[in-house]
Amino acid sequence: MDTDVAIVGAGFGGLGAAIALQRAGFNDYLVFDRGDDVGGTWRDNTYPGCACDVPSHLYSFSFAPNPRWSTTFSSQPEIRDYLRGCVDRFGIGPKLRLRHEVHEARWDDKRQRWLLRTSGGDHTARVLICAAGPLSEPAMPDLPGIDEFAGTVFHSARWRHDHDLTGRRVAVIGTGASAVQFVPRIQPAVDRLTLFQRSPAWIMPRRSRRISRVEQAAFRTVPGAQRAARAGLYLLRETMGLGFLHPTVNRLASRLSLRTLRRQVTDPALRDKLTPRYAMGCKRVLISNDYWPSLTRPNVDVVTEGIARVVPDGLVTADGVHHPADTIILGTGFHVTDSPVVRRIHGRGGCSLGTAWTPSMHAYRGTTIAGFPNLFFLLGPNTGLGHTSVVLMIEAQLRLVLAALRHLRATGAQAIEPTTEAQRRWTEQIDRKMAGTVWQTGCSSWYLDATGRNTTIWPGFATSFRMRLRRFHPADHRLITAGHSPNEPEREHADAV
Repeated sequence: MDTDVAIVGAGFGGLGAAIALQRAGFNDYLVFDRGDDVGGTWRDNTYPGCACDVPSHLYSFSFAPNPRWSTTFSSQPEIRDYLRGCVDRFGIGPKLRLRHEVHEARWDDKRQRWLLRTSGGDHTARVLICAAGPLSEPAMPDLPGIDEFAGTVFHSARWRHDHDLTGRRVAVIGTGASAVQFVPRIQPAVDRLTLFQRSPAWIMPRRSRRISRVEQAAFRTVPGAQRAARAGLYLLRETMGLGFLHPTVNRLASRLSLRTLRRQVTDPALRDKLTPRYAMGCKRVLISNDYWPSLTRPNVDVVTEGIARVVPDGLVTADGVHHPADTIILGTGFHVTDSPVVRRIHGRGGCSLGTAWTPSMHAYRGTTIAGFPNLFFLLGPNTGLGHTSVVLMIEAQLRLVLAALRHLRATGAQAIEPTTEAQRRWTEQIDRKMAGTVWQTGCSSWYLDATGRNTTIWPGFATSFRMRLRRFHPADHRLITAGHSPNEPEREHADAV
C-alpha cells in the first residue's frame, strides 16, 4: 500500500504529526504503531502511581487545550485519555494502523521512496516521520543468573497486573523516575521490599493539587483563561532552566531538597545512603512527597552494594549478602541513546541509522539526518529537556517538518536532507553550548552515550530551541529532483528564506 507520509508511533509525537499534517492540508498519511491503542509511553507504562512530572497545562498540545485536567500534574490514565480524545477531536482515527509494528524502513534510491515492512503488511511512503519516542524500549540489565530465578521478573514499563504483590518479598532494582512513583504504592502491601540503589536521586516536593470545578469552568468558558495559565507556567518553567545551564543557581534548590530529606528521614545511616553526591540536575531531578518516607518503613531495606548475581530465591550482592525475593521489578529505564528502532531504519546505500549514529547520535536541528532523505526524527538527538515539557519541542520540530514539506512542494523536488556540513555545524554548536552546564559536571546518567557525550538534552531553554527552528534554511539542505541519479551529487540550494 502506498501513502505520501508514514508516521511511526502513536504517542505525543506521532499523533501531533498527524494532526499537524492534516491541519496543513497534507491529508495523505498513515500512522503505524505496534500497540493496540494510542498513547505511546502513556499506554505502555501502567505501573501504580504513574504520573507526569510536568504541569498538565504544559504537557499537552498548544492547539488542543484540555480544560478538564483534574490535577495540576496529571496521572497516566488521564494523559492516555487526553491523547485518545485528540484522535476523536481531530478525526484522525481512520489514519491509524494499530498492531502494525514497523520491522524495517528502507530508502529506495531508484524509486525515491521509503519501503516499510510491517507486521500488518508492506507499505511505501515518500516521507517517513519517526516518532517512536526515546522512552519506548525498556532497558533490561544484564544480571548473572537472572534466567535461574524461580520467581517473577518484570520491567516497570511492562507491569504485571496479574501478579499480586500482597505479602511478597519484592526486590526493586533502580531508583529512577518510575521507581520513585511505584515504590510508595507497593510498599504497604508487600511483606518485604528490598530496594537496590546504584546512586541516590535529587528529589523535590511534588507541588500538585486538585483543579477545582470553578477553575475548570473558567478554562472552558472564559476566552484566553487557559492560554494565560499555560503562558504563566511556561515562563515559570523556563526560569527553572537557569539551574541546569548555570549549576551554581541550583544551590538553593539543593538545600531545599536536603532539608526535605532531613525532615522525612530521621535515621542518619539511611539518610546518608539517600544523599546525592553530585550536582543537582546532572541526573534527572525527580519530584515526590512520599518516596523518602516510604523507605523509612520497617519492611523496607535500601541496599547500595552492587548486585553480584541472581539466585533462584533472591539476589546476592558484592559483599556476599543474600537478599531473599520471590519477585524482581526492574526500574532500570529505557534504551535512550541506543534505541533498537534506529537499527531498523536504512538510508542511502543501505546504511542503518544505528550505524550512522555509532558511536554518537547526530542530527540537524535534532530532526533530520544527512544520508537519510525525507526522514524526520521527532525527539531526536539533543531535544530532551530537564526543566519543562518536551511537547514544546515536538511542536517546534513539527513546524520544521511542515516547512520542509512545503519547500519540497514549491521546488518540485522528490526528497530533501541536510548537508553533512550543516549537520556538523549544528552538532559543534550543541557541544559548545553543553560546556559549563550541569550535565558536564561529572556524574554518570542515561543522558550520556558510550563516548560520554550528552546526546539527549538540549543545552538551553525551550524558547531558544523554538526560535532556532522557526525559520527553514534551504541553504542547509540538499534537494533530490526527479530523474536524479543516486550516484550523482545532490543539488544544493543556496537561497534563503
